[in-house]
Amino acid sequence: MQAIILAAGMGRRLKKLTENQPKCMVQVNQVPLIERMLKQLDQYHLNRIILVTGHEGEQLRTFTASLTLSTPIIYIDNPVYQTTNNIYSLYLAKEHLLHDDTILLESDLIFEQEVLTQIIQNPYPNLALVAHFESWMDGTVVLLDEQDNITKFLTRKDFRFEDIHSYYKTVNIYKFSKGFSETKYVPFLEAYSKALGNNEYYEQVLKVISLLDDHDLKATRLENGFWYEIDDEQDLDIAESIFTDSQSRLSRISSRYGGFWRYPGLLDFCYLVNPYFPNSRLMGEIKASFEALCTNYPSGLEINNLLAAKSLGLNRDHVLTGNGAAELIKPLIRFFERGVGIVRPSFEEYGNCARQPVPFTVSTPDFSYTVYDLMEFYKDKEIDALVLVNPENPTGNYIKKNDVVSLLEFCAERNTYLILDESFLDFSAAEEEPSLMNQETLDAYPNLVLIKSISKSYGVPGLRLGILACSDPSVTALVRKELPVWNINSLAEYFLQIFEKYQSDYTEALRRFKETRIHMYEELGTIRQLKLYPSEANFILCEIIDGCSASQIAELLLNRYNILVKDLSNKSGMEGREFIRIAVRTKEDNNRLADALKHILR
Repeated sequence: MQAIILAAGMGRRLKKLTENQPKCMVQVNQVPLIERMLKQLDQYHLNRIILVTGHEGEQLRTFTASLTLSTPIIYIDNPVYQTTNNIYSLYLAKEHLLHDDTILLESDLIFEQEVLTQIIQNPYPNLALVAHFESWMDGTVVLLDEQDNITKFLTRKDFRFEDIHSYYKTVNIYKFSKGFSETKYVPFLEAYSKALGNNEYYEQVLKVISLLDDHDLKATRLENGFWYEIDDEQDLDIAESIFTDSQSRLSRISSRYGGFWRYPGLLDFCYLVNPYFPNSRLMGEIKASFEALCTNYPSGLEINNLLAAKSLGLNRDHVLTGNGAAELIKPLIRFFERGVGIVRPSFEEYGNCARQPVPFTVSTPDFSYTVYDLMEFYKDKEIDALVLVNPENPTGNYIKKNDVVSLLEFCAERNTYLILDESFLDFSAAEEEPSLMNQETLDAYPNLVLIKSISKSYGVPGLRLGILACSDPSVTALVRKELPVWNINSLAEYFLQIFEKYQSDYTEALRRFKETRIHMYEELGTIRQLKLYPSEANFILCEIIDGCSASQIAELLLNRYNILVKDLSNKSGMEGREFIRIAVRTKEDNNRLADALKHILR
């Protein structure tokens, strides 16, 4: 068996990175793509590697010749790489296709070793390696039948985004037997090039062959191992976070704070949402209006405040909408000149934004605290505001409504604002009506500032929606001054417009969630190395008690199982102990996580 690598292209989308070097010499974590690929191929004792060069070809030949490899490299130059596409590069290597079984690769790929092993060790002679199509992918897309026969190569005309669940993207790694090349691929390659020219792609030949009744070409669905195709600088950035050592992979992916749809198969237990809302009916309504929403400006801030107030039953002058709760928190907290009381451990955005944070550090082993603990601590402290996240993040500690009102009155007596973050309150099963977000309470307590993340409770983090409610006009006026006229987009505005219609569906979603959380507690509770803490939120705090570190567990979950959890090793107020925070997702996802933890901690 031999390998043919197509490496003639200019890689224009990588801009300056490929001005003076071949695309395949772009480095991923200090290792050129071509070096990595050649060393991986070298492990299979191939007869030869044929490298088709073009842009900066002499530089590529010099570099690859300097590598220590046991497999000989044969070079073929494409002198017209600037005006041809990869069909001509393969055409130049067609004689080699006739001499041996061939692994065909494109040089802008990066992959783990098992990706190559899967196609090379598969006994079927003629294969295209494919992966489930993801919305960010670009390139050749195919349909498969139950026997993995390629039934169709899709054109742009055929492509329908509503059907992507049934699509597969070619990984651009193929295996052709010598006989397949002799009787099918090379004859069709020659005919296609003669008829349509050399400014095409070699996949077009496969498309024609797939129309034959006995084309002999199957697919093998990628089962294990990461791969990525690097076409631009964003691809390169993502590849560097995937193809690195296990410790760096966790830190690099975590520091992205989202965008995980670009990571194939990644299961996110780190960021917190509602797994059962929005439902398909609500999403269908948004999809039906998507074109209009994308091509029109959203309303201004005041109109969106009205929409939010209407849905929540509040006075429009008392409500502000934000591009996520984070957009509202910063100007609010920066408003206070004196100290701001914060709890540790808690959501750290409040403390990070405060000019003078005055922390109350929870000292109980289970991180539980009461309003009386807060009152006792802050009774002689000079603070302008006190922040309470209820339920608390990441501990899940919950304070009942009557006690929160007592704390609110305590703050009022001291001319102190209580900033109450109810972002996780809808997930609580402790009380029937735990929220203070009603007009009567706001009117009675002008010192109450309510914060709610719509993203978390309603499961739409991509819309970036947050709410601030306060009856004190000085607070809302100051925060409003810091917000742009168009601070939320049309999709978010439309969600505010329609979500009230789906309130009964939302209530049902919360009921299902609470059942799922109980089930997840039961599953994780069977793992003796974990100590679980009570939670009224959409996550569970887990302490690791067998000597393993939280970072070790988080790394193993990511690198072995493609599961991301929150490592709390560096969380203020939790020093000296090992904790991870796990989001509650669907039962199927939760079981997958529990099984992974059982294997790791077994």
